[in-house]
Amino acid sequence: MPLTFTRREQHASYRCADCVAEQPPFDATFALADYRAPLDTLAVGLKFRAQLMLAREFSRRLARLAQDTWQETSDCPDVIAPVPLADRRLRERGYNQAWQIARALARSLKVPADPTLVRRVIDTVPQSRLDLDARRLNVGRAFQLAGRVEGLHVGIVDDVMTTGATLEALARTLKAAGARRVTNFVALRTPKN
Repeated sequence: MPLTFTRREQHASYRCADCVAEQPPFDATFALADYRAPLDTLAVGLKFRAQLMLAREFSRRLARLAQDTWQETSDCPDVIAPVPLADRRLRERGYNQAWQIARALARSLKVPADPTLVRRVIDTVPQSRLDLDARRLNVGRAFQLAGRVEGLHVGIVDDVMTTGATLEALARTLKAAGARRVTNFVALRTPKN
């Protein structure tokens, strides 16, 4: 059932078939629901219609989902950061929807948020126009760190996870710089295996 809360036992060790077949570079992903009607309109409203109150609701539910799942307080990230937008896209839109979710999530989890931890250094074409392999190539070198992450558990926030290519590229960048763990927090994800 979309946007409901489930207990720890149901989430503790679940892995989709894709992650079982090929271990992704990130360590975990929390997602509230599948990206499908009618919830897809919420993501569109946040991303393109500046319905920013949705970010607070997504973050509140993500915090609860994560806290219900974690076994120890140390499971909580050391820092939360959004998937960065390209400068041009940020100027056009006027806000980063991932940052809107991330800062509220960080407050709920009582951890620092850093909107500038990761920078998008390549203005990529929108991922929605590409297949999985093209998405991976598109964002493969698009990110650069602006801060230190060595030994940290980094939480990355995005509104929608489609193929996971963007989050994989970010996780690779973070792990190459010494991040101990990378956990994704996404409002909605495209249904997978």
